[in-house]
Amino acid sequence: MKITMIAGSNQRSATSTRLAEYIKHLATLEGHEVTLIDLYRTPLPFYTPDDANEGHEALEKLKEAMLEAEGIVLATPEYHSGISGVLKNALDHLGQDHFNNKVVLSVSSAGGAVAVSSLTQMQTIVRNLHGINCPDWLSIGGDQRKSFQTSVTYQDIHPDVEKRVRRVVGSFLDLTKQLAAKV
Repeated sequence: MKITMIAGSNQRSATSTRLAEYIKHLATLEGHEVTLIDLYRTPLPFYTPDDANEGHEALEKLKEAMLEAEGIVLATPEYHSGISGVLKNALDHLGQDHFNNKVVLSVSSAGGAVAVSSLTQMQTIVRNLHGINCPDWLSIGGDQRKSFQTSVTYQDIHPDVEKRVRRVVGSFLDLTKQLAAKV
């Protein structure tokens, strides 16, 4: 299956981006084709409804990857109880044709204990774009974030965190496979 992931942080080596990279690693091990769009490394122009950005290379690649995707992962840090501005900007560039009937896994990291507000915001946006929210989501907060610091290898991720991430990613991939087969 083709999976497109958007890492929505504008910080180098952000926890949410490192978590997205780990999810990509897990999905690739299962034989899936994964495209990870890191908005820190590939910034997009500010959204404008008048198509002023038509032909922008990074934007066209994002739109193409989203159209080709059978499943989608959105990852964001939680800033002031919400999703990042760069992720919201990327989502504003997209439409229902990019999400329609596709399973979307929402992933967030927070400096505090949990990142629930950003996850519920993402699920609302996905619903408005006619995507299918995965029943599971991932919230990494507090000490759990240490598992995704740049100095930590995948083998050193805390066992409880790894178990939860693997379970949620497995659930997402299973649901995506079931729905992709029906389309």
